[in-house]
Amino acid sequence: MNIDKKTQKYDRQLRLWQASGQAALENSKVCLINGTATGCEILKDLVLPGIGSFTVVDKKEVDGADAGTSFFLDENRIGTNRAQAVTELLQELNEDVKGFYLAEDPISLIENRLDYFLQFTVVIATDIPEKPLLKLSEALWNANIPLFIVRTIGFIGYLRVVYPEHTVVETHPDSIIDLRLDVPFSALEQYAKTSDFDSMDNMDHGHIPYVVILLKYLDQWKKDHNGQLPSTSAEKKQFKQLIEGCRRNADEENFAEALANAWRAFTATKVSHQVQEIFNDPACETINANSSSFWILARAVRDFVANEGQGLLPLAGSVPDMKADTSRYVSLQTIYRQKAKADIAIVRSHVNKILNSIGRSSDFIHDDEVDSFCKHAAFIQVIRYRSLKEEYISDPKKADIDRWLQDPQDNIVHYILIRAIDRFYEANNRYPDAATFFIEGDSEEATEESKSEFELLKTYVNILLSEWQITNIPDHLDDYIHEICRAGGSELANMAALLGGLVSQEIIKHITRQYIPLNNTSIFDGVKSTSSTYIL
Repeated sequence: MNIDKKTQKYDRQLRLWQASGQAALENSKVCLINGTATGCEILKDLVLPGIGSFTVVDKKEVDGADAGTSFFLDENRIGTNRAQAVTELLQELNEDVKGFYLAEDPISLIENRLDYFLQFTVVIATDIPEKPLLKLSEALWNANIPLFIVRTIGFIGYLRVVYPEHTVVETHPDSIIDLRLDVPFSALEQYAKTSDFDSMDNMDHGHIPYVVILLKYLDQWKKDHNGQLPSTSAEKKQFKQLIEGCRRNADEENFAEALANAWRAFTATKVSHQVQEIFNDPACETINANSSSFWILARAVRDFVANEGQGLLPLAGSVPDMKADTSRYVSLQTIYRQKAKADIAIVRSHVNKILNSIGRSSDFIHDDEVDSFCKHAAFIQVIRYRSLKEEYISDPKKADIDRWLQDPQDNIVHYILIRAIDRFYEANNRYPDAATFFIEGDSEEATEESKSEFELLKTYVNILLSEWQITNIPDHLDDYIHEICRAGGSELANMAALLGGLVSQEIIKHITRQYIPLNNTSIFDGVKSTSSTYIL
């Protein structure tokens, strides 16, 4: 069998996000603001799986610190433009990816040519002060472009995702099996009734699919219990005893499978609360010409559930492996697949009606999109993020931050210090100087300059806490201020690599619209080897 070179090259990742995810990657345009060590590690982990192109925006010249912390820079590059240097080296990783650079000051670009960033699929911002970051985030928010804000300072890593709404169809749950044992559709019910267990010889009896076994005895149970499923632990035990009693010998694996999967018969098939919330969402209720394909499909499935589906989602159509002879397994598989195809056809008709009502052609949503949505309808997700303006200005999570801060093991302290350091930098055009760090126990050796540096950063910390109306300041905060001073705003190669993997993974989730991304902030403490996520 001939396999094309691209499939060979990307074989492992195609198993993760399939051809549709790979196509989304190959069509993406990623922008990195500042070619820091962390930024380069993120791009490395995006270039290798094959994004379409990347652009590095950075005016800085490579210095000794860059050469010492970035895997992509060495002493021969010192004095050259950092954006050009890292772009040339990153391009060597994958000939399929195009690399560009812009040797301009990112802050000046944000102030004077903000629309430059609107051409990209994703923007990654590293080492951008608070004011220009707010301006950039608002522009990208309005343009519906995800922004990933990334920082590493010493052993601390920080990621914030800013994006209005992220919708996911292929969330990749452990299983999408939907057997409808409690509410079998007509073809499945008829197929189960054709199996006469008593007249079978031992060979045939040992190859009855467990789905048929459960359907037969669940039907018998419901006849004896006014149509009710087993609900109490005693009833569930009785139901299993009913199956066990009809087992001819202990070697019948199919009956063992039926007992192991009996819980499927106890579980009522219904639309989950999470999916029902999506159906009730105003974006699903009011479809217009600006609605995304996700919301149009969600509305079509909602209409199906309310009408032809009789309260149930479209059938996924997947059948698990089980002990059965080939003919019966294929027959069962065919029944489920035919029902799934019939449901998809009905949803497709609802999609066409909706598209026609808003003046769009039917090819706006392709058949494979409808197929995928119906198959994964039970697991779709909508994530709505908070804007950076809400977090910083209009609605900071004051009470939550106060509560988290009182726990000396909580990583929220690093968020406070990163915010304080940004203000320190904005006022002084530098980070706290590592050379002036002092340890409290050695205060007799500390210079006045070192004490001043610590107190200056602490001032910005106190200003932030005052803005958040946090008055109960824990004692452990000073220890962390000392530590962040010692870091001096520096990056470490190992932390850059770790954040590169974490952030690139989240970016791939957004580009492919597969798997469930974090919402919205992640902080990693490399000293304690702990990570935390927050909605800030």
